[in-house]
Amino acid sequence: MLAEWMGYAASLFLILSLSVTNSLKFRWLNAAGCAFFVVYGALLGAIPVLLTNGILLAINIYYLVSIYRYSEKFDLLSFRADDQVAHQFIDYYEKGIKDYFPHFKREQIGHDQCINFFVLRDMAIANMFSASITPAGEAIVHINFTVEKFRDYKVGRYIFKQEKQYLRDRGIQKIVYQQMPNRKHIEFLKVMGFVQEGDYWVKLI
Repeated sequence: MLAEWMGYAASLFLILSLSVTNSLKFRWLNAAGCAFFVVYGALLGAIPVLLTNGILLAINIYYLVSIYRYSEKFDLLSFRADDQVAHQFIDYYEKGIKDYFPHFKREQIGHDQCINFFVLRDMAIANMFSASITPAGEAIVHINFTVEKFRDYKVGRYIFKQEKQYLRDRGIQKIVYQQMPNRKHIEFLKVMGFVQEGDYWVKLI
């Protein structure tokens, strides 16, 4: 009975690993599936299953170690409201942006006292951020959209921790989300240290 449940768990993790686009999540899920299959093979005395998945587990561990040791280069790149790249980004990721920020309108990036930037990750555009800065030092977020394959919290930590001084230098004392219907992004906000105040999510800088 135990072996059967190990087999089910292994199959589930391997299926889940094939459903994600993030390489880190893929490696963790795939490694978990292989580990369960190793136990499954050991319980049944199935040496080929044990051996094959033991090798695959070792490969996954190798790549996980490589991922965590690899030092990515992050940069901020400001953009203007008439920047063609910004509009191409919005057009290309239109569906994803609507899912996460259904109230976002591209005209918002042209508001007065607006801070607009891309986050580059090894020179690839990983995130678009835009917010209006109030006289009280609140940055009202219009969009903070991260490309799916980069959703491992590194972009968020870069913006809100490593580049905290960049935000402060622009008069920002608090980041405010006035509308956030997307549950996945709410989980992201919690990890980043945002707290809920009524209908708003806020973080002091």
